[in-house]
Amino acid sequence: QYLYRLDGKKERPDPASRCQPRGVHGPSAVVDPAFAWRDQGWKGIALEQLVIYELHVGTFSRAGTFDGVIPQLGALSELGVSAVCLMPVAQFPGSRNWGYDGVYPFSVQPSYGGIRGLKRLIAAAHRRGLAVLLDVVYNHLGPEGNYLRDFGPYFTGRTPWGEAVNLDDAGSDEVRRFFIESALRWLDEFHADGLRLDAVHALRDFSARPFLEELSQAAHDLGRSQGRPVHVLAESILNDPRVIRPGAEGGWGCDGQWNKDFHHALHVALTG
Repeated sequence: QYLYRLDGKKERPDPASRCQPRGVHGPSAVVDPAFAWRDQGWKGIALEQLVIYELHVGTFSRAGTFDGVIPQLGALSELGVSAVCLMPVAQFPGSRNWGYDGVYPFSVQPSYGGIRGLKRLIAAAHRRGLAVLLDVVYNHLGPEGNYLRDFGPYFTGRTPWGEAVNLDDAGSDEVRRFFIESALRWLDEFHADGLRLDAVHALRDFSARPFLEELSQAAHDLGRSQGRPVHVLAESILNDPRVIRPGAEGGWGCDGQWNKDFHHALHVALTG
């Protein structure tokens, strides 16, 4: 376990911590990423074949863990589901959370089973023929345990949930790379089949090459190098075709839109 001492004064956990065994305010820990994967024959699922079931790990089973999900995978498959989307599992304060207050985008929530638990779940899903998508939050970080501002210019401006991530201001190249490396880790080390990007309309980004385009290309390049489809789905209320238009045509290159606006329109249609 370790901390960084900044300017000889403040001690802070590692922003890219792989594990926070004593919570979001405690020291970071070095962990062994080794895992006995047995999904070498897994080739992924094509975009048009995705039937996605979104679940919250903490409430889906009595155990409230990754291992608690595994016995239900057969039932999900029989239901016609082809992909499971896990609500955010990046580490957050406390033991139960919706997930959107995560503050360590490289660490897995230990109360859900941590790194090895998530790998066991994804490996089990692949054996069942199910893809696994991960919900990731790159438009903001939660308020408790968020020490990124002590390390550099990670934030600029505001969103409805707090400070906006710095994607286009001074120092933003390294900030963008930090979050892209997080995305690639879920896809590479954890064998995830894709990412659901939370509320991309809240990304404050006026750069010439949008962060979303850069992230999508990095994810797709990784998938091509590994011979499998990797899906990037962006939650958006913009109803903007640029989200799914290829980069060569001025778009962001995502594979699909997660239509955040639909339930608002449906509510009005049903209730007036």
